[in-house]
Amino acid sequence: MSKLRDIQDVSIDQGVQELLEKARREGVDTAFDRADQMSTCGFGSTGVCCRHCLEGPCRIAPNGKGPQRGICGADVHTIVARNFLSHLTEGAAGHAEHGREVALTLLEAAEGTAPYEIKDQGKLLKVAQDLKIDITNKEPKEIAKEVALKALEDFSKQKGIMNWVELRAHKDSLATWNELGVTPVNAHLEISKSVARSAMGCDADPLNLVLGGITMGLVDGYAGLHLSTDLQDILFGTPKAVKAQYAMGVLKEDMINIAVHGHVPMLSEKVVEWARKLNSEAKEVGAKGINIVGVCCTGNELLMRQGVSVASSFSSQELVIVSGVLEAMVVDIQCVMPGIQAVAECYHTDIITTLPYVKIPGASHIEFHPEDADEAAQAIVRKAIGNFTKRDPAKIAIPQETVEAYAGFSTEQVVEALALINQEDPLQPLIEAITSGKIRGVAAIVGCTNPKEKQDIGNVTVAKELLKNNVLVVATGCAAHSLAKHNLMNPQGLAYCGEELRQVLEGIGQAAGLPSLPPVLHMGSCVDNSRPADLLTAIANKLGLPIRSLPVVGSCPETHSPKALSIGTFFIAHGVDVHVGVSPQVSGSSVVTEMLCGDKVSEGVTAEKVFGGKLIYETDPVKGAQLLLERIDSKRAALGI
Repeated sequence: MSKLRDIQDVSIDQGVQELLEKARREGVDTAFDRADQMSTCGFGSTGVCCRHCLEGPCRIAPNGKGPQRGICGADVHTIVARNFLSHLTEGAAGHAEHGREVALTLLEAAEGTAPYEIKDQGKLLKVAQDLKIDITNKEPKEIAKEVALKALEDFSKQKGIMNWVELRAHKDSLATWNELGVTPVNAHLEISKSVARSAMGCDADPLNLVLGGITMGLVDGYAGLHLSTDLQDILFGTPKAVKAQYAMGVLKEDMINIAVHGHVPMLSEKVVEWARKLNSEAKEVGAKGINIVGVCCTGNELLMRQGVSVASSFSSQELVIVSGVLEAMVVDIQCVMPGIQAVAECYHTDIITTLPYVKIPGASHIEFHPEDADEAAQAIVRKAIGNFTKRDPAKIAIPQETVEAYAGFSTEQVVEALALINQEDPLQPLIEAITSGKIRGVAAIVGCTNPKEKQDIGNVTVAKELLKNNVLVVATGCAAHSLAKHNLMNPQGLAYCGEELRQVLEGIGQAAGLPSLPPVLHMGSCVDNSRPADLLTAIANKLGLPIRSLPVVGSCPETHSPKALSIGTFFIAHGVDVHVGVSPQVSGSSVVTEMLCGDKVSEGVTAEKVFGGKLIYETDPVKGAQLLLERIDSKRAALGI
């Protein structure tokens, strides 16, 4: 058995270190320790292992020894391209399903069969008008129904292009996609086609397979990210600036603690609602009340709209249970480790699954459907209340540290802040700061944490390197959790900023009645990567430039999920360079690696030549940040600024 890492080598989060030490002392198995014990497959890590049919599995040795083709005749380049496409398809499917669930909920709310309100009627009207829906003399619910049906067309129409591509895509990017034939018609059609073409005996052309991956990135971006964000804002409200707490210290010993975990906010919004309504029942069992905490992207959704505190990102989700004070962890879909159930069995915690197609052996199951959302939420909260008296006092240990963070920076909130400086032309102050060099460029740090990596170090290091070089940083997903926990979303983080960036943040903040904007702007969950995309589109439209010309980059230093790869592909398709710090599992093919990571002087077809952006793979976060700065500078030079 492999030696376990020292606690300090697992995470830079003090609370995570404390709880991991407790877990080891109590004999509780966690993802961090399983990562140390796991022998990683060298063939799989380079993408050269093929399991697409029953002739194999086949694998191609990267050193050139042994067979150089699979049994069917596929060479290493086909195998790697096919595996990469499969990753992107998985990622796109997850986010598209998210979008479809939200669209169905909006439809049911509009028809009066689900207990949800339209919280942002202004956004509803704007989206409806942009979709060319006639809103004359119509009630909000009637308009909402038409918007929902337009959204559902993006999972069913057989000709044309997706409605949300037409709604949100930049015209220059769209022209490139149309020319290449990669623009999606509907999400389900494209996902089905992608699965079909990945099968043995179908698509064997590496370039064609990679272009299929671009389509998956666009499916993710429009049926997943943009569609979900728009409809969730309509249902639950567009986020505004909010202050909340981060880290394991948000758990409360004298309260009933419920963690909401996953991605789709329909259930978690109701759990928050019913936790407030049933607060008196919590007091009857001796608790001071009910404390909802977030994990992963559900945490982000509730943070942005409700100010709910966040306990953990993906990789440390099991340790929330190890605290000994968690009555229930309610999960829906995506990034939910099956290992949480084994950990929960060591404590009094109930794991509660809620979707009919996402279950964990041994967990409780309270099925959630939008039409009976109130009943499900009540049952969940009452189950947690019933667990409060089952705690083992000898197993309670809550880290003390919490960190204050400012979040809620939707695109609308950013524009609103800029309007305090220039009401008639809100984007102009930002554009002037970029063209003058006060802001060197803009970077989105997105994605995950990964148990095999030192938690938070990659995300935080890249952010600090960019900030000190006057790059404006926005963040989403679990990467945002990393940055918030380490004081990059409160005024303390200004110490990490270059002087010129600090002045810009202070100027905008003071116009809004604050000492400063935080160094990193929290824009939301993983599906809210639509928000930085919207901001880029608005800036590009204002300047009359394609997005590929802008000095903007993306980084996912600690990715674990195929969803992060499909999001990254979405941005590459717009011409944005994207850095990843964990292997995308394509290095076994020089051809595929060149397509994704090559530059303009490469011999073959490359993403940079076609789209203007490329994939940058670098495990060292300092070097990764330097490569991003070089790319920002090259685009500034091309613009003459």
